[in-house]
Amino acid sequence: MGRKLLLEHIAVPGIETYEVYRSKGGYNAVEKAIKTMTPDEVMEEIKKSGLRGRGGAGFPSGMKWSFLDRKSTKPRYLVCNADESEPGTFKDRFLMEKIPHLLIEGLICSSYSLGSNTTYVYIRGEYKWIVKILEKAVAEAKNAGFLGQNILGSGYNLEIYIHNGAGAYICGEETALIESLEGKRGNPRIKPPFPAISGLYNCPTVVNNVETLATVVPILNIGGDEYAKIGIGKSTGTKLISACGHINKPGVYEIDLGLPVDEFLNSDEYCGGIRAGHRLKAVVPGGSSVPILPAELFMRNIKGEARLMSYESLSDGGFASGSMLGSGGFIAMDETTCIVRNLWNFTRFYHHESCGQCSPCREGTGWMEKVLHRLEHGHGHMRDIDLLVDIAKKIEGNTICPLGDAAAWPVASAIRHFREEFEYHAKYPSKVANERTAHLEDYKKEMSPALS
Repeated sequence: MGRKLLLEHIAVPGIETYEVYRSKGGYNAVEKAIKTMTPDEVMEEIKKSGLRGRGGAGFPSGMKWSFLDRKSTKPRYLVCNADESEPGTFKDRFLMEKIPHLLIEGLICSSYSLGSNTTYVYIRGEYKWIVKILEKAVAEAKNAGFLGQNILGSGYNLEIYIHNGAGAYICGEETALIESLEGKRGNPRIKPPFPAISGLYNCPTVVNNVETLATVVPILNIGGDEYAKIGIGKSTGTKLISACGHINKPGVYEIDLGLPVDEFLNSDEYCGGIRAGHRLKAVVPGGSSVPILPAELFMRNIKGEARLMSYESLSDGGFASGSMLGSGGFIAMDETTCIVRNLWNFTRFYHHESCGQCSPCREGTGWMEKVLHRLEHGHGHMRDIDLLVDIAKKIEGNTICPLGDAAAWPVASAIRHFREEFEYHAKYPSKVANERTAHLEDYKKEMSPALS
């Protein structure tokens, strides 16, 4: 049974309210930080914990905080990246909707450590109903004396503001988010300077995602050293995983980092295995932007060793046989999945969401979508396969922000591991077209009762 640090009280009735959250030990971390610790001591606990950013990059959070320009006379800002738009990822939404005060408490502790008196939560445009939930939680915390002027008599002041985005995936990139927060078009900035030096309003800024900031609370409650004992190696602590696809129990799960992938997939505590009568074909372990891996790469070797749910284990083997933990968007696919159709769907998303600032991304994502559309609809050629690989190579590493890489990696990995499916689409275009028509007809029949 895995530990529950973030989701321990998630099923408690009324946990979204201040009264119930407080009765379960809520805001104890704020009292501990502000009454008994200096800002630097809070940061030191985060460093000891080994906490890595839970938004996808996995960069050490304490180190990121230490980069903040403390010599500047300008205001400092903490910005919470709640622009969760990665296909297959929904764990931040779950946290904000079910236990919003955990995030608010994490924001207060983090802001105190960073010396920020103004903190923003930039929330995904499609999460409009959660804006009201967070605003209510902020108001409750303020009424209780945990926000506003002279918090707990310490002389520390903090205001938290909720800002609703307009529904752009690109604003999940921290500098595009800052541009949008300033009222401009959400285009990523060229770095350096980095936000820690010149971020929001050209002031020192730290941007962290929802899960990262919420995790500050249990770290302060149990101590950084104790938190670091959970997990494996440099992948310390627990991690929220959004599990979906062809599994029996889709949902949000909190795991100890280092849990074997096959245990996560097949255990009744977590995913509950692949749906009856089917077998695993492929897994996208960290959201749509990470490389897809075939089922055999998750099987235990002759020594019984397994690939683990950790930053290091999932990337083992590089892009030849590895992927990334990313944002924790775990997508399982059984043998009924058409990899070409799935990849075309992903690529349509990245083409649509590209801000268009960089030519390789703006043009390349469009070209990949067109070529995959051609293959999927029975108009493809064998040369299209290598053309896709070539386009992906020309996008990767040649853009201002990682969206280009996010679009290129799934294409390259899908062809690397499932090339025979792409060749089938190119060799038998009429069969592919007929199969697609049959698939659509079956889908229409399946959906007709719901539609009527």
